[in-house]
Amino acid sequence: MDIEKEAARIAEKGECAPRLARDPVNLPMINNWLEAIGDEHPGYTEVAPPAMVQVWTMAGLHGQRTLDDPLGAMMKILDEAGYTSVVATNSDQTYHRYLRVGEHLSVTTSLEDVTGPKKTGLGEGWFVTTRSTWWVGDEAVAEMRFRVLKFRPAAKPDTTPEASAPATQPATQPQLPQPQAIRPAVNRDTQYFWDGCREGELRIQRCGQCGLLRHPPGPMCPECGATKPKYLLSDGRGVVYSYVVHHHPQVPGKQTPFVIALIELDEGVRMLGELHGEPSIGLPVEVVFTKVDDELTMPSWRPRADR
Repeated sequence: MDIEKEAARIAEKGECAPRLARDPVNLPMINNWLEAIGDEHPGYTEVAPPAMVQVWTMAGLHGQRTLDDPLGAMMKILDEAGYTSVVATNSDQTYHRYLRVGEHLSVTTSLEDVTGPKKTGLGEGWFVTTRSTWWVGDEAVAEMRFRVLKFRPAAKPDTTPEASAPATQPATQPQLPQPQAIRPAVNRDTQYFWDGCREGELRIQRCGQCGLLRHPPGPMCPECGATKPKYLLSDGRGVVYSYVVHHHPQVPGKQTPFVIALIELDEGVRMLGELHGEPSIGLPVEVVFTKVDDELTMPSWRPRADR
Protein backbone atom coordinates (compact mmCIF):
# COMPACT_ATOMS: atom_id res chain seq x y z
CA MET A 1 0.00 0.00 0.00
CA ASP A 2 1.29 3.47 -0.92
CA ILE A 3 0.68 5.35 2.34
CA GLU A 4 1.69 8.75 0.98
CA LYS A 5 -0.66 8.35 -2.00
CA GLU A 6 -3.55 7.38 0.29
CA ALA A 7 -2.78 10.33 2.57
CA ALA A 8 -2.84 12.72 -0.39
CA ARG A 9 -6.20 11.30 -1.47
CA ILE A 10 -7.73 11.91 1.96
CA ALA A 11 -6.18 15.38 2.25
CA GLU A 12 -7.63 16.41 -1.13
CA LYS A 13 -11.14 15.84 0.20
CA GLY A 14 -10.68 18.74 2.60
CA GLU A 15 -12.85 19.14 5.68
CA CYS A 16 -15.34 16.50 6.72
CA ALA A 17 -18.99 17.41 7.16
CA PRO A 18 -19.73 19.40 10.34
CA ARG A 19 -20.41 17.18 13.34
CA LEU A 20 -22.84 18.75 15.80
CA ALA A 21 -22.03 18.65 19.52
CA ARG A 22 -24.28 16.38 21.56
CA ASP A 23 -25.16 19.17 24.00
CA PRO A 24 -24.96 22.98 24.01
CA VAL A 25 -22.37 24.72 26.18
CA ASN A 26 -23.80 24.32 29.69
CA LEU A 27 -22.95 25.34 33.24
CA PRO A 28 -23.09 21.84 34.87
CA MET A 29 -20.39 20.54 32.53
CA ILE A 30 -18.31 23.68 33.09
CA ASN A 31 -18.53 23.20 36.87
CA ASN A 32 -17.55 19.52 36.62
CA TRP A 33 -14.57 20.36 34.42
CA LEU A 34 -13.38 23.15 36.73
CA GLU A 35 -13.64 20.86 39.75
CA ALA A 36 -11.75 18.06 38.02
CA ILE A 37 -8.74 20.25 37.23
CA GLY A 38 -8.87 22.31 40.42
CA ASP A 39 -9.61 25.66 38.75
CA GLU A 40 -11.37 27.97 41.23
CA HIS A 41 -11.64 31.00 38.95
CA PRO A 42 -15.04 32.61 39.70
CA GLY A 43 -15.63 34.07 36.24
CA TYR A 44 -16.96 31.01 34.42
CA THR A 45 -20.70 31.44 34.97
CA GLU A 46 -21.76 32.73 31.55
CA VAL A 47 -18.78 31.64 29.45
CA ALA A 48 -16.74 28.42 29.26
CA PRO A 49 -12.98 28.07 29.82
CA PRO A 50 -11.40 28.20 26.34
CA ALA A 51 -9.48 24.94 26.89
CA MET A 52 -12.82 23.12 27.17
CA VAL A 53 -13.55 23.56 23.45
CA GLN A 54 -12.88 19.92 22.58
CA VAL A 55 -15.13 18.71 25.41
CA TRP A 56 -18.32 19.89 23.74
CA THR A 57 -17.90 17.79 20.59
CA MET A 58 -16.53 14.61 22.16
CA ALA A 59 -18.52 11.65 20.87
CA GLY A 60 -19.08 10.03 24.27
CA LEU A 61 -18.48 6.50 25.50
CA HIS A 62 -20.24 4.79 22.59
CA GLY A 63 -19.53 7.33 19.89
CA GLN A 64 -18.43 6.27 16.42
CA ARG A 65 -16.33 8.15 13.88
CA THR A 66 -18.18 9.34 10.79
CA LEU A 67 -17.30 7.74 7.45
CA ASP A 68 -15.71 10.96 6.18
CA ASP A 69 -13.61 11.54 9.30
CA PRO A 70 -10.03 11.98 7.94
CA LEU A 71 -8.23 10.91 11.11
CA GLY A 72 -10.24 7.69 11.32
CA ALA A 73 -9.61 6.97 7.63
CA MET A 74 -5.86 7.52 8.01
CA MET A 75 -5.72 5.37 11.16
CA LYS A 76 -7.39 2.50 9.28
CA ILE A 77 -4.87 2.70 6.44
CA LEU A 78 -1.91 2.67 8.83
CA ASP A 79 -3.44 -0.18 10.84
CA GLU A 80 -3.65 -2.26 7.66
CA ALA A 81 0.00 -1.42 6.91
CA GLY A 82 1.05 -2.79 10.32
CA TYR A 83 1.34 0.50 12.22
CA THR A 84 -1.11 -0.55 14.90
CA SER A 85 -0.03 1.51 17.93
CA VAL A 86 -0.67 5.17 18.53
CA VAL A 87 0.54 7.92 20.84
CA ALA A 88 -0.38 11.61 20.80
CA THR A 89 2.67 13.85 20.40
CA ASN A 90 1.42 17.44 20.50
CA SER A 91 -1.62 19.67 20.23
CA ASP A 92 -1.82 23.40 19.48
CA GLN A 93 -5.09 25.24 20.05
CA THR A 94 -6.21 28.73 19.01
CA TYR A 95 -9.22 30.41 20.61
CA HIS A 96 -10.95 33.28 18.78
CA ARG A 97 -13.38 34.14 21.57
CA TYR A 98 -15.05 32.77 24.70
CA LEU A 99 -17.91 30.32 24.22
CA ARG A 100 -21.16 31.42 25.83
CA VAL A 101 -23.52 29.18 27.76
CA GLY A 102 -26.28 27.99 25.45
CA GLU A 103 -24.25 28.07 22.21
CA HIS A 104 -24.28 24.86 20.17
CA LEU A 105 -20.97 23.97 18.52
CA SER A 106 -20.07 21.87 15.52
CA VAL A 107 -16.64 20.69 14.44
CA THR A 108 -14.97 19.94 11.11
CA THR A 109 -11.64 18.17 10.58
CA SER A 110 -9.18 17.94 7.70
CA LEU A 111 -5.98 15.97 7.18
CA GLU A 112 -3.08 18.44 7.13
CA ASP A 113 0.04 16.28 6.85
CA VAL A 114 1.33 12.70 7.00
CA THR A 115 5.10 12.28 7.38
CA GLY A 116 7.11 9.07 7.48
CA PRO A 117 8.28 6.52 7.91
CA LYS A 118 10.34 7.81 10.84
CA LYS A 119 12.55 5.90 13.27
CA THR A 120 11.55 6.65 16.88
CA GLY A 121 12.25 5.19 20.31
CA LEU A 122 8.85 3.50 20.15
CA GLY A 123 9.44 1.98 16.71
CA GLU A 124 9.06 2.95 13.08
CA GLY A 125 6.02 5.11 12.45
CA TRP A 126 4.19 7.91 10.67
CA PHE A 127 3.30 11.32 12.10
CA VAL A 128 -0.29 12.24 11.26
CA THR A 129 -1.44 15.86 11.67
CA THR A 130 -5.07 16.94 11.51
CA ARG A 131 -6.66 20.35 11.82
CA SER A 132 -10.04 20.80 13.53
CA THR A 133 -12.20 23.93 13.50
CA TRP A 134 -15.07 24.59 15.91
CA TRP A 135 -18.03 26.63 14.69
CA VAL A 136 -21.00 28.45 16.14
CA GLY A 137 -23.20 28.73 13.09
CA ASP A 138 -20.86 29.96 10.35
CA GLU A 139 -18.43 31.62 12.80
CA ALA A 140 -15.11 29.86 13.48
CA VAL A 141 -14.52 30.13 17.24
CA ALA A 142 -11.50 27.84 17.81
CA GLU A 143 -8.97 25.70 15.97
CA MET A 144 -6.69 22.81 16.90
CA ARG A 145 -3.72 21.23 15.17
CA PHE A 146 -3.38 17.69 16.55
CA ARG A 147 -0.50 15.30 15.83
CA VAL A 148 -0.18 11.60 16.61
CA LEU A 149 2.51 9.02 15.95
CA LYS A 150 1.11 5.81 14.44
CA PHE A 151 3.87 3.26 14.91
CA ARG A 152 4.87 -0.37 14.64
CA PRO A 153 6.20 -1.38 18.08
CA ALA A 154 9.89 -2.22 18.13
CA ALA A 155 10.71 -5.92 18.50
CA LYS A 156 11.39 -7.08 22.05
CA PRO A 157 14.65 -8.86 22.93
CA ASP A 158 14.41 -12.65 23.03
CA THR A 159 14.52 -13.74 26.71
CA THR A 160 14.19 -17.50 26.18
CA PRO A 161 16.88 -19.74 27.78
CA GLU A 162 18.32 -20.45 24.34
CA ALA A 163 18.76 -16.75 23.74
CA SER A 164 20.57 -16.24 27.04
CA ALA A 165 22.93 -19.21 26.53
CA PRO A 166 26.60 -18.57 25.63
CA ALA A 167 26.70 -17.00 22.19
CA THR A 168 27.73 -19.19 19.27
CA GLN A 169 26.69 -16.64 16.67
CA PRO A 170 29.01 -14.08 15.13
CA ALA A 171 29.90 -11.15 17.37
CA THR A 172 28.80 -8.79 14.62
CA GLN A 173 25.14 -9.86 14.83
CA PRO A 174 23.02 -6.71 15.34
CA GLN A 175 21.48 -6.23 18.78
CA LEU A 176 17.82 -5.37 19.21
CA PRO A 177 17.20 -1.87 20.62
CA GLN A 178 16.27 -1.59 24.27
CA PRO A 179 13.08 0.29 25.16
CA GLN A 180 13.70 3.91 26.10
CA ALA A 181 11.72 5.96 28.57
CA ILE A 182 9.22 8.36 27.04
CA ARG A 183 10.71 11.83 27.27
CA PRO A 184 8.64 14.88 28.22
CA ALA A 185 7.98 17.61 25.69
CA VAL A 186 10.10 20.63 26.64
CA ASN A 187 9.24 24.10 25.36
CA ARG A 188 9.89 27.69 26.39
CA ASP A 189 7.08 27.55 28.96
CA THR A 190 8.41 24.41 30.69
CA GLN A 191 12.18 24.72 30.18
CA TYR A 192 12.67 26.34 33.61
CA PHE A 193 10.98 23.36 35.30
CA TRP A 194 13.28 20.76 33.71
CA ASP A 195 16.34 22.95 34.27
CA GLY A 196 15.36 22.99 37.96
CA CYS A 197 15.04 19.22 38.10
CA ARG A 198 18.61 18.88 36.82
CA GLU A 199 19.65 21.16 39.71
CA GLY A 200 17.62 19.16 42.25
CA GLU A 201 15.00 21.92 42.54
CA LEU A 202 11.24 21.61 42.24
CA ARG A 203 10.13 24.86 40.62
CA ILE A 204 6.52 26.09 40.55
CA GLN A 205 5.46 28.76 38.08
CA ARG A 206 4.50 32.04 39.76
CA CYS A 207 2.92 35.01 38.01
CA GLY A 208 5.32 37.94 37.93
CA GLN A 209 2.42 40.35 38.39
CA CYS A 210 -0.18 38.94 40.79
CA GLY A 211 1.90 36.11 42.31
CA LEU A 212 -0.51 33.27 41.42
CA LEU A 213 1.08 29.81 41.59
CA ARG A 214 0.14 27.33 38.87
CA HIS A 215 1.09 23.91 37.53
CA PRO A 216 1.38 22.77 34.84
CA PRO A 217 3.00 25.97 33.60
CA GLY A 218 1.69 28.11 30.76
CA PRO A 219 2.48 31.33 28.92
CA MET A 220 -0.25 33.48 30.48
CA CYS A 221 -1.56 33.90 34.02
CA PRO A 222 -5.20 32.72 34.13
CA GLU A 223 -5.93 35.21 36.93
CA CYS A 224 -4.60 38.53 35.63
CA GLY A 225 -3.45 37.77 32.08
CA ALA A 226 0.19 38.72 32.64
CA THR A 227 2.75 37.04 30.37
CA LYS A 228 5.97 37.36 32.40
CA PRO A 229 6.04 34.32 34.69
CA LYS A 230 8.62 33.68 37.37
CA TYR A 231 8.96 30.67 39.66
CA LEU A 232 8.96 29.64 43.30
CA LEU A 233 11.23 26.99 44.80
CA SER A 234 8.99 24.37 46.38
CA ASP A 235 9.94 22.54 49.56
CA GLY A 236 9.11 19.36 47.60
CA ARG A 237 6.59 18.10 50.15
CA GLY A 238 2.91 17.32 49.90
CA VAL A 239 0.26 14.62 50.23
CA VAL A 240 -1.28 12.13 47.81
CA TYR A 241 -4.52 13.69 46.54
CA SER A 242 -5.36 10.82 44.14
CA TYR A 243 -3.59 7.96 42.37
CA VAL A 244 -3.90 5.13 39.84
CA VAL A 245 -2.01 1.84 39.62
CA HIS A 246 -1.05 1.36 35.97
CA HIS A 247 -1.09 -2.25 34.75
CA HIS A 248 -1.71 -1.95 31.00
CA PRO A 249 -0.66 -1.03 28.35
CA GLN A 250 3.08 -1.44 28.71
CA VAL A 251 5.06 1.80 28.83
CA PRO A 252 8.51 2.00 27.22
CA GLY A 253 11.25 2.04 29.85
CA LYS A 254 8.87 1.13 32.72
CA GLN A 255 8.05 -2.11 34.51
CA THR A 256 4.35 -2.53 35.23
CA PRO A 257 2.56 -2.20 37.54
CA PHE A 258 3.57 1.25 38.75
CA VAL A 259 1.77 4.05 40.58
CA ILE A 260 1.00 7.50 39.15
CA ALA A 261 -0.11 9.92 41.87
CA LEU A 262 -1.57 13.42 41.91
CA ILE A 263 0.33 15.21 44.65
CA GLU A 264 -1.06 18.26 46.42
CA LEU A 265 2.02 20.27 47.35
CA ASP A 266 2.28 22.23 50.59
CA GLU A 267 2.34 25.36 48.42
CA GLY A 268 -1.19 24.54 47.18
CA VAL A 269 -0.76 23.36 43.57
CA ARG A 270 -1.07 19.77 42.37
CA MET A 271 1.49 17.85 40.37
CA LEU A 272 1.49 14.41 38.71
CA GLY A 273 4.36 11.97 39.13
CA GLU A 274 5.35 8.40 39.79
CA LEU A 275 5.02 7.29 43.41
CA HIS A 276 7.43 4.74 44.89
CA GLY A 277 5.90 2.74 47.71
CA GLU A 278 2.44 1.72 48.86
CA PRO A 279 -0.09 4.40 47.85
CA SER A 280 -2.88 5.82 50.00
CA ILE A 281 -4.92 9.01 49.89
CA GLY A 282 -3.45 11.63 52.23
CA LEU A 283 -0.04 9.93 52.39
CA PRO A 284 2.69 12.52 53.17
CA VAL A 285 5.34 12.40 50.43
CA GLU A 286 8.52 14.14 49.32
CA VAL A 287 10.09 14.64 45.93
CA VAL A 288 13.08 12.66 44.67
CA PHE A 289 15.05 13.33 41.49
CA THR A 290 16.30 10.57 39.19
CA LYS A 291 18.90 11.35 36.52
CA VAL A 292 18.00 9.72 33.20
CA ASP A 293 20.90 11.21 31.24
CA ASP A 294 22.84 14.47 31.01
CA GLU A 295 19.80 16.29 29.58
CA LEU A 296 16.93 14.83 31.60
CA THR A 297 16.23 14.42 35.31
CA MET A 298 12.78 13.18 36.33
CA PRO A 299 10.98 14.08 39.56
CA SER A 300 9.04 11.39 41.40
CA TRP A 301 7.66 10.88 44.91
CA ARG A 302 8.24 8.68 47.93
CA PRO A 303 6.65 8.47 51.42
CA ARG A 304 8.20 10.94 53.81
CA ALA A 305 10.57 9.42 56.32
CA ASP A 306 9.24 11.67 59.13
CA ARG A 307 5.56 10.86 58.65
